[in-house]
Amino acid sequence: MLSNIRIVLVETFHPGNIGAAARALKNMGLSQLYLVKPRLFPHEEAESRAAGAKDLLDNAVVVDSVEAAIADCQLVIGTSARERSYDLPLMDLESAASQVIQESDSGEIAILFGRETMGLNNAEMLLCNRHLYIDANEEYPVLNVAQAIQLVCYELRRAEKKSATKASEPAPYPRQQEMVLFYEHLEKVLRLTNFIIPQHEGRVMDKLRRYFNRSRPEKTELGMLRGILNSVEETAERLSKD
Repeated sequence: MLSNIRIVLVETFHPGNIGAAARALKNMGLSQLYLVKPRLFPHEEAESRAAGAKDLLDNAVVVDSVEAAIADCQLVIGTSARERSYDLPLMDLESAASQVIQESDSGEIAILFGRETMGLNNAEMLLCNRHLYIDANEEYPVLNVAQAIQLVCYELRRAEKKSATKASEPAPYPRQQEMVLFYEHLEKVLRLTNFIIPQHEGRVMDKLRRYFNRSRPEKTELGMLRGILNSVEETAERLSKD
């Protein structure tokens, strides 16, 4: 359902783009607008560009980090026109909208849009499960952020109208905050067992986050992984005392 889909703008520079985004959401029936450290907000230009969507601006959630914006989401999609150096599943707009609508009946979903000048950085994309791109002219594929949001919201509305009317089964995926706790536990155990050595840490945790964000373990699978970590942790601590 569209009410479970949040549009997240990261460090938006121009307040007019925030207003235009609010208007795009309301045009297509979405209502959740999250703003991560906007440069100027509230602002009269945002209100002017929002036209009849001032209520979305008034209810916009302003947070200090992407992590705070997505903590309770089960699926996070980052938008970018740029290719990335790691293997995050790449989805076109139509297929992404279909998946979002399919899962939105059972949990919160976030779609991230980056800065006007540079988009989302690699650390922010690392928090995502999927990479969404909008098919555009290869010689000039970069859209204005408000235009991109309008296209995404339009496709989400189309996908909802195509979807079955019956409610889907609850998606068995953990929320982002549960994944954060898992990563903290995993790092603790890897350090305890000296798999991660302080002098030669490399990018082990980054690569593991990419793997698990890409593969998206179900709740039961995550529970098994946490159980394995608990067992390893208890065994390592026992052996260290012997």
